[in-house]
Amino acid sequence: MRQLLIFCVLFFLSIAQTNRPEDVASIDGIINAYYEVVSRPAGQLPDRARDKWIHHPNALVQIVRHQAGGKSSVQTMSIDQYHDNQTAEHGFFEYEIHRITEQFGSVVHVWSTYAYSSIKNGPVEGRGINSIQLFNDGKRWWVMSWIYDEETGNNPIPADYLKIR
Repeated sequence: MRQLLIFCVLFFLSIAQTNRPEDVASIDGIINAYYEVVSRPAGQLPDRARDKWIHHPNALVQIVRHQAGGKSSVQTMSIDQYHDNQTAEHGFFEYEIHRITEQFGSVVHVWSTYAYSSIKNGPVEGRGINSIQLFNDGKRWWVMSWIYDEETGNNPIPADYLKIR
């Protein structure tokens, strides 16, 4: 009986840690969580459970792929498919450096410039822009979709999107 009680307590604590109300209570909260869930040291996977908590069940993830000759394509997937493709081999720390937020009613668009490194507080290894769509159902915020593009030599981030927060 004692083992069952301990199991139940640990189970509910793990749920409570994953489902953080502060993550979905505000635009700042959900964007902060958006960056925190993917950031991790080598040997760890992104926080899949917390990421699913902030994403709507029908959310879409779109990843831009650059090809030879200047052409680009987009790969669209669910949040589960996104996590199925993640590995723990390398560390990844992504953080926001600039944000533009536009809202109309329950719909929000966040234009978020980011930088990333393979080690926490390490040198910047790349930058880009996340285009994140949010929705508020009257109870909480949801990430509905996101697409990003990385900065390249042929596609530098404009200075207006690099103002440090």
